[in-house]
Amino acid sequence: MNKKAKKIILKTKKQVYGDMLGNNASLFQGEGFEFAELREYVYGDDIRKIDWKTTAKLGKPFVKVYKEERELNVVVVSLLSGSTYFGTRRQKSEVMAEVVATLGFSAVKNSDMFSHMIFAEKMYSFSKPSKKHFSIQKSVEDILRFDVLGKEADYQALVDTLVKRLKKKALLFIVSDFVGEIDLKLLAKKHDVFAVMVRDRFEENPSELGYLRLIDMETKQSFEGDINAATLQKYSSALHQNDEKLYKQFKKQGVRFSKIYTDEAVTLKLMKSMR
Repeated sequence: MNKKAKKIILKTKKQVYGDMLGNNASLFQGEGFEFAELREYVYGDDIRKIDWKTTAKLGKPFVKVYKEERELNVVVVSLLSGSTYFGTRRQKSEVMAEVVATLGFSAVKNSDMFSHMIFAEKMYSFSKPSKKHFSIQKSVEDILRFDVLGKEADYQALVDTLVKRLKKKALLFIVSDFVGEIDLKLLAKKHDVFAVMVRDRFEENPSELGYLRLIDMETKQSFEGDINAATLQKYSSALHQNDEKLYKQFKKQGVRFSKIYTDEAVTLKLMKSMR
């Protein structure tokens, strides 16, 4: 195991099994339950379980009662491409590896099944469901070893692959920088989908760099251009439109999402997002 992978593994394992998650079993607390019935509110019930529609109709509070499922099928997909080979603090691909480790250890801690897929324009690997720490370590190492240069993210191919491969309902995490045409509607119909957006602050708020020769990390093609105020305005506008469209789709399709920047604490951000 290389030093970077070892550092990520030790850090996330300590956070998930240590004090950061408090007394919660995992990040997924409350996900492993399915609806059973409605009953009238009793003093001491968790107010977050109140069914407000039924309460409004009947004029008195009712809560949802759940029955616990045996285990969750936690599937984490790392959508890697040339665009993840970037970061002013840490590379986006490195942060993605930490996201995968955090989700993996949380799943195993909660006795849930964990599996991991690496995808770009096609599927490169898909681990078998496991409750072993070794599977998490391997996933982190696989991400850090994966050569992202020259690879483009194909979201449609990803959806098509997951629809065919995931036969059992899953708590599905898709980890990517999410730039492009994306539609997760088919996946959201069957699975509980959570999108984890990994971005660098500079790519959302870049500064003028002048005339430069640049390389497109997805196509490996070089080009020259003047990175001036007008160019940055067009770029920022296009990225903003991309994100606004994405957020509307997520909300419409019932896909939960979180954005993590390369300078943020991954476990803490995920914990806040999933509560």
